[in-house]
Amino acid sequence: MKKFIQELCEKNNFQSVHLLTILRKIQTKYFFISKEDIEILSNLLKIESTQIISVVEFYSFFHLKPRGHYDIFLSDSITDQMLGQQSLANYFAKKLKLQLGQVRDDGLVSLAYTSCTGMCDQGPAGLINGYPITQLNKARINTIVNLIETQTAIQDWPRSIFTVNDNIYKTDLLLHQEITQGEALKATFNRGLIATLDELKQSGLRGRGGAGFNTAMKWQFCSEEQSSERYVVCNADEGEPGTFKDRVLLNKYANQVFEGMTLCAAIIGAEQGFLYLRAEYLHLYSSLKVVLADRYEKNLLGNNILQKNINFNIEIRLGAGAYICGEESALIESLEGKPGIPRNRPPYPVVEGYLNKPTVVNNVETFLAAAKIAIIGGQAFAKIGIKKSTGTKLLSISGDCERAGIYEYPFGTTIRQILDDCGAKNVLGVQVGGPSGTFISNQEFDRRLAFEDLATGGSFIIFNQQRHILDLVKNFTHFFAHESCGFCTPCRVGTSLLKKQLDKIVDGHGSAGDVVALEELCQLVKNYSHCGLGQTAANPILSTLQRYPEIYQSKLKAISYEPGFDLNASLATARQLANRDDSGAYLAQVEDE
Repeated sequence: MKKFIQELCEKNNFQSVHLLTILRKIQTKYFFISKEDIEILSNLLKIESTQIISVVEFYSFFHLKPRGHYDIFLSDSITDQMLGQQSLANYFAKKLKLQLGQVRDDGLVSLAYTSCTGMCDQGPAGLINGYPITQLNKARINTIVNLIETQTAIQDWPRSIFTVNDNIYKTDLLLHQEITQGEALKATFNRGLIATLDELKQSGLRGRGGAGFNTAMKWQFCSEEQSSERYVVCNADEGEPGTFKDRVLLNKYANQVFEGMTLCAAIIGAEQGFLYLRAEYLHLYSSLKVVLADRYEKNLLGNNILQKNINFNIEIRLGAGAYICGEESALIESLEGKPGIPRNRPPYPVVEGYLNKPTVVNNVETFLAAAKIAIIGGQAFAKIGIKKSTGTKLLSISGDCERAGIYEYPFGTTIRQILDDCGAKNVLGVQVGGPSGTFISNQEFDRRLAFEDLATGGSFIIFNQQRHILDLVKNFTHFFAHESCGFCTPCRVGTSLLKKQLDKIVDGHGSAGDVVALEELCQLVKNYSHCGLGQTAANPILSTLQRYPEIYQSKLKAISYEPGFDLNASLATARQLANRDDSGAYLAQVEDE
């Protein structure tokens, strides 16, 4: 073991920024990370053992206690639950002769839940030793159990068990045809770097990860920083439940994504880039390495790219299971081998990012679009969409529809059109933008896909009339409580209290006063949390409470109130109370109590 870890550290130049990479290798080989492993690493990397422990404890796919040689995680996303995940999970546990959340006594297998695995278009889904298992049913479970009991090596399992489909149903500007290798770079060099940045400005391209910051402005800010080092980071940590478009882009259009990263590097003067790949997409790692090797061979990466005196290298770094790492500063912390806790901002990454150097962090789809703009020009891109939302947007559509998968639409398209295209019928509502987004009712289907109206990183989950609103609210609220990084009191305590308060109401033990308290708590968490996770954690409750107060009302205990009691008026008062100056101290007091 000591020799194995020594070789790992040597391979990674004894640099602590590679801590996640090293820990992943140890976890894979020994099925957990022991105290002895941590002490060895501490000595070799010259960092405190407590720092390593904090990293192991932060990420869902690292473990301080042994896991099974066959380690299974079943997705607990709302879309999986809608497809009968719970009964299948119980069946799986029964066939394996263990309880959910446990390691079997013989150490052969372990079974637990995890958050969304990015397979919402082909669930129920899960992971086994990090690799996806999709479209689970009893027959597939029986096959998997037999392979485990006969101790068949994973690499010898039928490939059909690990099949992941792209499911692209509608293409437009970006997906209709992949660009030719090197095409965007050649167009950029012929036009000039400054002129290409101007084309990006004319295009109006905004970040496709959800926040929508102007891409050209971000690149220009970074290029103007006084530094000898700059970095380009592609954020492929799409952990928002219901989102899987980046998985498809990296599987089918990886060349164009890498070309967009290289284009950015040339413009801002960076020589090193990273693709931060979420742990759930381990199955893409090998094929992405092949694509990178091919680009190096064709002089599209490395030194003196296309003989233009441009040097740029791309390294793939894998995450270890943490939704919060989709936030750009948390992602950078993770890249540096630390827990993914969001930084205080400012300074922003374009000023102080990776290793405190100017860094551009953009989404997979953003780099894909930038490469296309370099070829067709900014005006051609800006003609599509609407004024403040130019171009097209990729949607990951799942839930109650006939054709779950990837759809590309010009900005400005109505929700009604999207629902018609994917075969959604008898729709109750749609969760646009994942749990952190907005739930819209069937009275709002003329609203449009746009930053001006319904902005989204790509998640689009459909619910029909047979679904219960509070089931999805409960799933999303539990998700946020689980994924909170714990850094700040409003989020750490607030999301836990939201979960408990909502459960009390859903289970039929709440009163109107509890609904008022829930509303007040939502506003506190939203207004005082450190980062976007906490600031949006209450959205599922707030958006549904606004649209369906009668559903919450129907769950309340039969309690008599004074004549004239008005629930809506009490909710309005709760919103005012939540804006008081001592709200942070109030939550801290709740935690102490």
